[in-house]
Amino acid sequence: MSGLSLGTLVVEAGMRSGALITARHAGDYGREVFAVPGSIHSPLSKGCHRLIRQGAKLVETGQDIIEELSALAGTLENTPPALAEAQQPPANIDPTYKNLLQSMGYDPVSIQQLTERSGLTAEELSSMLLILELEGKVDSLAGGRFQQRNTVD
Repeated sequence: MSGLSLGTLVVEAGMRSGALITARHAGDYGREVFAVPGSIHSPLSKGCHRLIRQGAKLVETGQDIIEELSALAGTLENTPPALAEAQQPPANIDPTYKNLLQSMGYDPVSIQQLTERSGLTAEELSSMLLILELEGKVDSLAGGRFQQRNTVD
């Protein structure tokens, strides 16, 4: 799979994980390798940190990947529509996401607390929180907690 794609993103990886093997294969095929840094205390972040030290591109938002790969994929006109749309901020935030952000507040909160506050399932929350994290609206913290970023529009 890593040889068929333009790049490989590693979100979490222990020091001995399949994700690191996939990243190594991507590098062997001349593909871009991206890694999301995590807590220095988390064993599942150590592999990502090693990749970054070895030259993987540090990723904080989805925009970091789009900027890097758009040059490889050609001009923006030639990139897949999903990549082009991802560069544009949403005109209006989905009401479900708005409810989730309001349920979070700005203090660190666990998935369990969010389940109770929002009425969403853990599966729904996991997916939504990942999207919000890639959009730069939420930070993932140690201990499986999340925090809304305090940004000024």
